[in-house]
Amino acid sequence: MLKADLHIHTEYSMDCATPLDEIVTCCKELGIGCVAIVDHGTVDGALKLKEIAPFMVIVGEEILTHDGEIMGLFLRETIPSGISTDDAVAAIKAQGGLVNIPHPFDRLRGSAIDDQVLEGLVSRGQVDALEVLNSRSILGRGLALAKLFAEKHCLAKTAGSDAHSPSEIGHAYLEMPKFEGRDDFLKAVARGKVCGGRSSPLVHFRSLANRLRKQRR
Repeated sequence: MLKADLHIHTEYSMDCATPLDEIVTCCKELGIGCVAIVDHGTVDGALKLKEIAPFMVIVGEEILTHDGEIMGLFLRETIPSGISTDDAVAAIKAQGGLVNIPHPFDRLRGSAIDDQVLEGLVSRGQVDALEVLNSRSILGRGLALAKLFAEKHCLAKTAGSDAHSPSEIGHAYLEMPKFEGRDDFLKAVARGKVCGGRSSPLVHFRSLANRLRKQRR
């Protein structure tokens, strides 16, 4: 089985300072064999990590749309933020990618996708997976709602630490069968087990500090 943290940020995100080599070191120490690198608004960090990592790297991106964030997985190029949700989904699909919804129903996170927009996307068959465990979610209720929603709509359930620092990596992950690529991914996720838990709420202060530091440059 493969230990996969499907939501990690790098120094290429505006609120993260984790160098790529530190991600490699942490994952090797923790026995993580697969990561999804989903920096805010860019795939550059994910592409570079894929070149140097001795484990599987899924190239992804968190895209901030008019209605909240959605996640593209198995991407080749950056998709611009600040576009409509429909345009973001279309851009992900045009690259042959998968649409994963990060931290849905997280009432304390302003970037969480609007509930009605999510319902609409799912009703049109545009969502491939839903994140049901995000270690940075402060309230457990949102995670419970995400799990129920994924089961109701037969969506693949993903998990990730949402790490913005090395110490957070691996706090949430999927224990899943090995897979060859995009086409096998959803089948492997469907057979996976969600593991881990939530990080301390204090990790959000580190992200804020990183954001302010980068803005001053």
